[in-house]
Amino acid sequence: MALRCGIVGLPNVGKSTIFNALTASSIPADNYPFCTIDPHVGIVELPDPRLKNLAPIFNPEKVTPATVEFTDIAGLVRGASKGEGLGNQFLGQIRQVTAIIHVVRCFDDEDVTHVEGGVDPVRDAELIETELLLADLETLEKRVFKTEKAAKSGGKKEKKELDVIQRLLNHCNEGHRARTFQANEEETAIIRSLHLLTRKPILYVANVDETEITHEQRGHLEEQLVCFAEKEGNMAIRLCGKLEQEIAVLPDDEKAIFLEEYNLPEPGLNKLIHAGFRLLELETFFTGGDREVRAWTIKQGTTAPEAAGEIHTDFQRGFIKAEVIKYKDLVRLGTEKAVKDAGLAKLQGKDYLVEDGDCIYFHFNV
Repeated sequence: MALRCGIVGLPNVGKSTIFNALTASSIPADNYPFCTIDPHVGIVELPDPRLKNLAPIFNPEKVTPATVEFTDIAGLVRGASKGEGLGNQFLGQIRQVTAIIHVVRCFDDEDVTHVEGGVDPVRDAELIETELLLADLETLEKRVFKTEKAAKSGGKKEKKELDVIQRLLNHCNEGHRARTFQANEEETAIIRSLHLLTRKPILYVANVDETEITHEQRGHLEEQLVCFAEKEGNMAIRLCGKLEQEIAVLPDDEKAIFLEEYNLPEPGLNKLIHAGFRLLELETFFTGGDREVRAWTIKQGTTAPEAAGEIHTDFQRGFIKAEVIKYKDLVRLGTEKAVKDAGLAKLQGKDYLVEDGDCIYFHFNV
């Protein structure tokens, strides 16, 4: 499955700078509101050192990592849900993504304009959340109006849909996000069809300056954002967008020196991508052969036939067995034959839940 993340936030908080660093792009990132208008999309490889360890074992023609798609969405402003700042257009772009990366400015700089007149991470985060919620309320009200008509002449299905949407509308009218609404499997299917913005998981990115990124202890602005995110049941990480953009353009041998100078274990962008995976409860399995070693992305709790379907629908339809080797066993013993000789390769059936790092050969017949 594809991981699609939309990068959002107020104007001038560092969205395009972080997008440029992620995708090695050079889109405009100037110091004025709405520098970004059209959405920019970039495909980024998931950093996974396990692929480098698997490559010498299979000696493939190519190695294919899992990928993440990032969309740089123009800055939202107060009143976006009512069309301010081309808000309706931008909110429509957010509907297309799987997860939201919300960049919040957590540094003071007189040379960088702030559309709200000053830096306040919690206010800024709440402002965007409010605009998303107002857009959802409009969506729900329209759906209630439409469903009421259908329910009058319809049966149990239409009345059930109206009940669920009305309860969700009441929930959101009380200021709660759609993601906090408790629903069973049938109700969730109805809600999913609405494509509500506040149902999407959010990863907050505290964009700090170069001096603060080197400190283990959080600054007061970052601390405010982290506390807000935790209260909302969301995740938050710190990045220095300006620094990440500098790192992104360096040759690989110079990156390590640069990171060491700032006392950073890895590029913050790697942390962002991995956090996105955790946010959506994703994991990776591998396939390997002389043609290709490849990483595949699946949801946690995916069955073996469903994982096979990520490769090709025929694999899922004609699934027989999955021959599973654990990554650690394969790297430790060095070859597939050695793993099999040790009795560590297991044939798994339709009920097997794929685990992160599984190396799988699928047996199927169509």
